[in-house]
Amino acid sequence: MIDYIKLHVKAGDGGRGCVGWRHEKFYPNGGPFGGDGGDGGDVWFQVDTNETTLTKLRFTKSVRAGDGQAGMTKKMHGKSGEDAVVQVPLGTMVRNAANHDLLADLTVPGQKVLVAHGGRGGLGNYHFATSRNDTPEYAQPGEPGESLDLIVELRLLADAGIIGFPSVGKSTFLSIVTAARPEIAAYPFTTIEPNIGVVSLPDERGFVLADMPGLIEGAGEGKGLGHEFLRHIKRCRVLIHVIDMSGEERNPVEDYEIINKELAAYDMELEKKPQIVVANKMDDEYAPEYLAEFKAKYPELKVFEISALRHQGLDAVLYATMEAIENARKTENENLESVEATVVYRYEPKRPDFKIVNYGAHRFKVESEKIDRLFDSTNFDNEEEVYQFGATLSKMGVDKALREAGAVDGDQVIVGSFLMDFKE
Repeated sequence: MIDYIKLHVKAGDGGRGCVGWRHEKFYPNGGPFGGDGGDGGDVWFQVDTNETTLTKLRFTKSVRAGDGQAGMTKKMHGKSGEDAVVQVPLGTMVRNAANHDLLADLTVPGQKVLVAHGGRGGLGNYHFATSRNDTPEYAQPGEPGESLDLIVELRLLADAGIIGFPSVGKSTFLSIVTAARPEIAAYPFTTIEPNIGVVSLPDERGFVLADMPGLIEGAGEGKGLGHEFLRHIKRCRVLIHVIDMSGEERNPVEDYEIINKELAAYDMELEKKPQIVVANKMDDEYAPEYLAEFKAKYPELKVFEISALRHQGLDAVLYATMEAIENARKTENENLESVEATVVYRYEPKRPDFKIVNYGAHRFKVESEKIDRLFDSTNFDNEEEVYQFGATLSKMGVDKALREAGAVDGDQVIVGSFLMDFKE
């Protein structure tokens, strides 16, 4: 199953503003008439319920939105770039690969989240006409769109997840209580990707049930299917722990202890999830003996005895699971209400757009993603663009910040890839 990929996304760049002039009858003085550039397209992630894995993105290295078109004369606005929409399955999480910040958690059918903003189109030259300069030869370049490396991870959304060692009867259980048809065979690791089905009870209640690949000892450290399996059960409200009571291959007590140990090793929250303990293969002649040994070891546990092969004891498990799911939902709703009731609104000052670094020896550096993008889009062979670049930095407060950091006339300042002289 493809459920973890890395992807580069690039939003569209804004189109350049136009330097244009009015040449029309009855307007002898003309004047600046250049239009604005179009905005770059955005990159979105959207839930597609027809998708169940990230397979379609497996060989996709990057996604790019369309660039905005340049502005045109007669104040005509350039066309905005087309958005790029990445279709992903329900339960997909999108993180910034650089700092692992969660950018999107897609848990609702049809949900659409903006991940990378397109660059703003540049202003045409008619915006820059002043009483001192009524023929500006300058138009803004378009801003570059955001560029990000992402980690896209799928975590299945199921009310209940079936866990246990390989070949304990998990897939058989799922195939009987739902319409799912997982592969079933008499060898370990038949299930190599999660299977999902819907349980419909006679009282018209129901829940989503997932059969997870079998665990082995050391799974919490990534052995076997390890983390590929464990990440999916983090969103399950209830776990159905199926244990083979026949004792043919393994000891049921040891199996139960090992599975819970691996859950805790991966994430302590998994150990706290409600568990429905199911003793399967009770039709075996030695099963009662192993069950008695298990109950003696864990007298406080309620154990549901079933034979998935003979369809015996299943209803009790399903109703108990439904009750546990409803209790979990109720707790979730109460927690949400308590969080909403205690929301505190604070004033948080806006983060500065730049940072001044003093390297000593009369050398400084201006660190800023915003200024770097402006630098990349400026044509330094054009005198007016250079002037506008400097005016923008001054307006942002860069000159003042440099003086406060100790810069004086003649000091060197690094902006982008240029080394400039500082002057008052």
